[in-house]
This record gives sequence, C-alpha cells and structure tokens, in this order.
Amino acid sequence: MLNMRYCMEMHSRIYRILKKKLSPLGWKNIKEPCDYNTNHYVNGYNNPYKKKVYPYRDMDFVKNKLGVEVQFGKYSFMVYNVCAKMTIFKNLGHIIAGIEIVPFKELAEQMSTGVSYFEQFVWDLEKRGTADIDIPVMIIGISV
Repeated sequence: MLNMRYCMEMHSRIYRILKKKLSPLGWKNIKEPCDYNTNHYVNGYNNPYKKKVYPYRDMDFVKNKLGVEVQFGKYSFMVYNVCAKMTIFKNLGHIIAGIEIVPFKELAEQMSTGVSYFEQFVWDLEKRGTADIDIPVMIIGISV
C-alpha cells in the first residue's frame, strides 16, 4: 500500500499533466472568493475569525460552462464536489455541467486507506437518486 504523501504526489502529478494539456486549449482554474457574513450569528457573539487568508472555492478547470474536478481523496470530497460545489458554481454562472475524475478501485487499493473510487462513487450516486438542484455530471475513472 502506498502512503498518503505518495497519493497526494500522484494527484498533483495528474493535475499538472491535465493543466499542461488543457491550459493551452483555454481551460482555466476558477477561484470564487467566499465573503462570509455574520448575519447568522447570535447577537453579541464576537467572531474571532480574522481574514489572514481570504477563503475561496475553486474549480480545477472550466471552459465553455463545463467544470472539471480531479479528486483522489476521501469519499466526502467526491460527494462535496458533485453534490455541492458544482451546484454552487452553476448558481454563480460559471458552469452548467461537470466532470469528476476519480481513481478506479484497482488504483485506490494501492493508495492510502479511505480513498474513494469510481465504482463506489457511481453506486452511491445511483442509489442516492436525483434532486432538483443536481446538474449533469460525468464521472470518469482512471488508472495509472
């Protein structure tokens, strides 16, 4: 089994390869700043949050309203990308559909424990069903 550092390096390598191939074709990383408001705090709460680093959400690659995310992490990140982030980026006008690139099971088994994979993710999404906020998303599994 590979260690987590190697998994992150593999993710970074795949991302860099995709960036090298997609950037000349006009695909861009989109960063959306998060301006957190305090409207939901109880009166009198003193928020210790300081904006040392401005928070943002980003989409790995966007072109012609199609968003692409590369995810070799825990299951929760895959679900977040497809069920939340892509919907947010649609609502902000950046995308109308998405692609999520994830490892096949055979690759995930070589990685750190807890890494999700294509077969598991597709099964869960099929069993989840659809919701009125969903957007079209293609899940692509890869192996190296």
